[in-house]
Amino acid sequence: MTQVQIDIAKLMEEAGGYAPQSFQFIRDGLARTAETVHGQAAESSYTELGIIDEARHVSGHELCIGLKDFAIDRYGLMAMTVLGKWGISETRDFGNIIFALVNADLMRATEDDDITDFDAVYDFDEAFADPDATPMGSCG
Repeated sequence: MTQVQIDIAKLMEEAGGYAPQSFQFIRDGLARTAETVHGQAAESSYTELGIIDEARHVSGHELCIGLKDFAIDRYGLMAMTVLGKWGISETRDFGNIIFALVNADLMRATEDDDITDFDAVYDFDEAFADPDATPMGSCG
């Protein structure tokens, strides 16, 4: 069996200059989103890279929502800062990474999947806003 070497740093750079850490985040966030949408999977439904099989497919919209929740759970109030440090500042960035992985045969997409599924799913400033923050100038 031939083992394929994957240069994640190069792949993320070609996708749009994203940090290599974004791959692991997307991978883990995809697994969690699929679990949220479809329930717990048997170990055999995951590939070596942890990529979800077709029966556990999630839409671009579902994935964007799942990645937001995953980022908040993992990084709390620093979620937007961490994602920004990796070059991710809008939902289209998630799509750019996903489709770079699809083009590298590290993920699968259905015929219905399109990069535009990731366009403007939510505004990062609103999605990652501190719910406890008091607007400036407010008393209270």
